[in-house]
Amino acid sequence: MSDKIKMLILDEVATTRDSLKKLIEYQAELEAVCLAGTGEEAIIQAKKLGPDIILMDANVRGGNGIDVIERLSVEAPEAAIIIMSTQGKQEYLQRALLAGAKNYLIKPFDNTELVNMVRQVYKQQQRLRNVLRQGAPSSRQPGKVISIISNKGGAGKTTIAVNLAVALAERPNARVGILDANLQFGDVATYLNLAPRASIADAAVERDTLDEVTLETYMTSFNDRLSLLAAPARPEQAEAVTGGSLKAILSQMKKKYEYVVVDTATDLNEITLSVLDESDAIVVLAGSDLPTLKNMKLCLEILQSLKYGEDKVHIVLNRANSAGGLSVQQVEKSLNLKFYATIPSDGKTVLPSINHGIPFVLSNNHSAVAQTVFQLAQKLAPPEIGALPKRATTKFLGIFG
Repeated sequence: MSDKIKMLILDEVATTRDSLKKLIEYQAELEAVCLAGTGEEAIIQAKKLGPDIILMDANVRGGNGIDVIERLSVEAPEAAIIIMSTQGKQEYLQRALLAGAKNYLIKPFDNTELVNMVRQVYKQQQRLRNVLRQGAPSSRQPGKVISIISNKGGAGKTTIAVNLAVALAERPNARVGILDANLQFGDVATYLNLAPRASIADAAVERDTLDEVTLETYMTSFNDRLSLLAAPARPEQAEAVTGGSLKAILSQMKKKYEYVVVDTATDLNEITLSVLDESDAIVVLAGSDLPTLKNMKLCLEILQSLKYGEDKVHIVLNRANSAGGLSVQQVEKSLNLKFYATIPSDGKTVLPSINHGIPFVLSNNHSAVAQTVFQLAQKLAPPEIGALPKRATTKFLGIFG
């Protein structure tokens, strides 16, 4: 039995079909099992041959591209559809994805882009098949949600969220999802050097029918253990996400991942508050400058009013002992608390990791800043301890005094 990835090519231009066939079969792992010129022919052959991948042009005879995608998704559900289009308009591509396509290529594209896309989509489809074949959902406990918040931009919130997620994913058999809930200006994809083709806005559209299998199609893989649900590509797309849809998304992510790390916006809006309600642990990043401390006190008062227990909220000082800042002891005295953890200031390690899109817990894992993030991961989610309660009845007596 062949181990090759079987592909069906659908394009109304014969010379294009032949060219694509040559590109595909130049790769030993790929095989073009059928060339179709119309949508109807593709549907018949897909049912007969059972391809792994259907590579189709957006404009086909026998119905428009969207109609053909919908029919292929029903008639050949095991096949993953990749669209080829000269239409780079977001609205059309979103319609294609909602109709059942898994991804798309914008013409013109080269052989490397084509092969990489086929490999990526095939790997994703294999994971989906495995989920479907497993039948009943696992009886394991829901994953733990860890949210990172800060009252001030530039506090290092995204840096800590990304590196914490990667640190958790280094555990044996751990699967981690990271959710970028900074909907208008989220940067998690950049920090991981990823180029997502779908976002939380796409998942939010399917709030009422969202399940683990559907969620997988919107995730962008960083490696086999860590995947990202990215922020929308444009700020105006954030309007598609509500507090209710975000809770539905987190509910499915908890079923799929052992840990879900959420990077939030700096303001306590509906989205951020929905994240905090669903969180098992809230990491509040503090800084060592006076304006940040003033706002930090207000932030902690709000969290106290929401009745989050001290076992849920953890105050972490980032960039501890940075030049010109207050000492750890001075900040603790000002806030009347003891920090859950302190992360040292280390621009020589952190800035290059951001600029290269490689988390420092991977690129420089022996550095002091990386080691403190690993220690933070261990404290937040020790393997032997289950999920923390959503809301605790105790208040911040030990923290706020």
